[in-house]
Amino acid sequence: MSLTLGRFIGVGVGPGTPGLIAVAALADLRSADIIYLPRARSSDISIARQTLAGLDIDPERFREVEFNMDPDRGVLARHYGELAATVVDELRQGRTVAYLTIGDAMTYSTYGYLLAAVRDLLPAVEHKTWPGITSFAATASALSWPLGEGKERMLILPCPDDMAALEADILSHDIVILMKIGQRLHDVLALLTKMDIAEHCAYARRIGLADQVLCERVDSLDPEDAVGYLSTLLIRRTAREKRHL
Repeated sequence: MSLTLGRFIGVGVGPGTPGLIAVAALADLRSADIIYLPRARSSDISIARQTLAGLDIDPERFREVEFNMDPDRGVLARHYGELAATVVDELRQGRTVAYLTIGDAMTYSTYGYLLAAVRDLLPAVEHKTWPGITSFAATASALSWPLGEGKERMLILPCPDDMAALEADILSHDIVILMKIGQRLHDVLALLTKMDIAEHCAYARRIGLADQVLCERVDSLDPEDAVGYLSTLLIRRTAREKRHL
């Protein structure tokens, strides 16, 4: 007699601060038999696991898995194909499996690759995805930096290598949210200074974690102290317009 297939749950747990998880998502997570927590290859700990600090979840259900963001699409597909095969084996045994991802589950997330691979292997799987707070939403709230007012046009993009392309994007939008900056921070700050808009732009790195960097105007930011993984830049093309009630 075959078991009923288990459920697959994806949960966005916010950028790092413990407890930034939807109440409904937490209830669903507590029903999971196995909880996969991604860990960056360069890190000894899982940030996703840190976000669960203080919550009543049995740690024996945790399974840390090293995630791979290799630029080679073939390597990436193999990595998530292997993880999906492991997840599908658990689902076929009737277990409910959850996968945590920092930030939002569907915004530049490793979970998107995994969900697609799981559905390819097991089209009949019942699945639920819970959204999470993005790094740029957390940055905007921490710095009281509105993301779009009135009819302002906003663009979200991973940082390009070509600064001329970034300048064109900035000039054609009111607000640009820049993610995946990494070592390009020096070049981006130089561009914002050249465009004379650095004072209108804000930056955060590892927001919500113990070593977070928060800067409300990047004309005072030292890139040597701020460059690194998990960084977000909020770019405003012109000074914020004063609005009267």
